Amino acid sequence: MDDHGDDFGPWGWESKSTAVQRTEEEWAMIARYIRHAANKVGPSLPVCLPGEPKECGRTAQQHVLAWSAHLKAVAHHLIEQYTPSEARGAHAAGPLYQRRLAELRSHDDSQTVSS
Repeated sequence: MDDHGDDFGPWGWESKSTAVQRTEEEWAMIARYIRHAANKVGPSLPVCLPGEPKECGRTAQQHVLAWSAHLKAVAHHLIEQYTPSEARGAHAAGPLYQRRLAELRSHDDSQTVSS
C-alpha cells in the first residue's frame, strides 16, 4: 500500500489541538501495532516508517491515520466476504459497528475525565 492519503493535501497545516498529543516514538509504536494487525487479515503494508528500510518520508502519525483507514477498509471487506446474509452484514457494518465505536468513545471520554 503506497497510498498514505496524500491526496488530502500537504501534511501539517491543521492545528494539532484536535489530535491526541504523542511523541514520534509513541506514534511509531501505534503505527507498528496497526500494521501488524492489518498484515494478519489483509494485504501487507510496507516497512516504510521513519528509520525502516523503505522509509517513505512521512511521519509516524501520518502512518497511523493511513494504516487505520486501511485496516478499517479490510475489516469492512471481511464483513462483506464472510456474512451469511446481506442483512447480517448490514447489521455488522452498521448498528454493531456504531455501538462498538460509541463504546470506544465513551471509554476515551471517561479516561479524559479521570485524568
